[in-house]
Amino acid sequence: MKVTEKDVAYVADLANLELSGEESAGMVRDLNSILDYIDRLNELDTSNVEPMAQVSDRYGVDKVKQGSERFSYAYREDVPEALRKSLSQESALANASDADGRFFRVPKVIER
Repeated sequence: MKVTEKDVAYVADLANLELSGEESAGMVRDLNSILDYIDRLNELDTSNVEPMAQVSDRYGVDKVKQGSERFSYAYREDVPEALRKSLSQESALANASDADGRFFRVPKVIER
């Protein structure tokens, strides 16, 4: 599937970006280049490659650990939110530049 100027214009509109003709053409070229590379990768025979749960090791992790133990650093204890300590509403709003006592006030950023 090739990316067209129309596709780039559609996504740019969704992202609220204004692209010049040159930027749009460059984006079409770059995205099609990426898709061509993915097509080349899809041609590779991976039938003899073992599935991997994790593709990289964390630097400094003990190599003796096996399986999910090696990646235990990536997990945190599952604590119900009601038991976690959090800021009170007053503390959270204390340094707000603009608040109404309950909520932060922010400027409107969507113009259309």
